[in-house]
Amino acid sequence: MIRLVNVSKTYNGAAGRVAALLDVSLDVADGEFVALMGPSGCGKSTLLHLVGAVDLPTSGEVWVDGMELTRLSDAALSRFRRDRVGIVYQFYNLLPTLSTWENVSLPALLAGASPRSARERAIELLHAVGVLERAEHWPHELSGGEMQR
Repeated sequence: MIRLVNVSKTYNGAAGRVAALLDVSLDVADGEFVALMGPSGCGKSTLLHLVGAVDLPTSGEVWVDGMELTRLSDAALSRFRRDRVGIVYQFYNLLPTLSTWENVSLPALLAGASPRSARERAIELLHAVGVLERAEHWPHELSGGEMQR
């Protein structure tokens, strides 16, 4: 369950304060599918960043599965992101000094998997998305579509 209660997010920019979200309340039940739609700059990414604990609201409460994210410590937020959040970014966030399989295995290693287990899982995932033959390649050697997968 995702619940936002009177959530606002304001950024300080060169032109002054910018309100990305103003007093948003929302409930999303487990298993429910929701589409965020709107013009560029209306707050879609900001909303996703708040629910994914990538950012915190200026005011209001963000709840995910009974946890109020706005009350968690930095360490607890890091664990929440590591264990519970998966984000597919519009742009690629691969580390240029790691091979394809090393980039894919990194989250498993951070979660405590053994290096062997992390590599095996990375190979499975690369196979599943059709880029196993690029496992030893560097990010700059991949196409945009390969990097996204």
